[in-house]
Amino acid sequence: MHRNLSQDISMGAVRDEVESVMRSLPEGSTLEDVQYGLYVVEKIKRGLADAEEGRTLTQEEVEKRFAKWLID
Repeated sequence: MHRNLSQDISMGAVRDEVESVMRSLPEGSTLEDVQYGLYVVEKIKRGLADAEEGRTLTQEEVEKRFAKWLID
């Protein structure tokens, strides 16, 4: 089960993350762009945490799991 990373950080850290995403976006970006940027950052953090804790699959394991959807 995934832990909620957003619960593990302080409000100051959240503010810093939002500001970082906003600075990285081009002028004229929308609120939706900011939301998507934050979503991507959160997904990357979760992926890195999963990798650090050994919750990953090999290429072979993924191929076996998705074999029924893959077309040869």
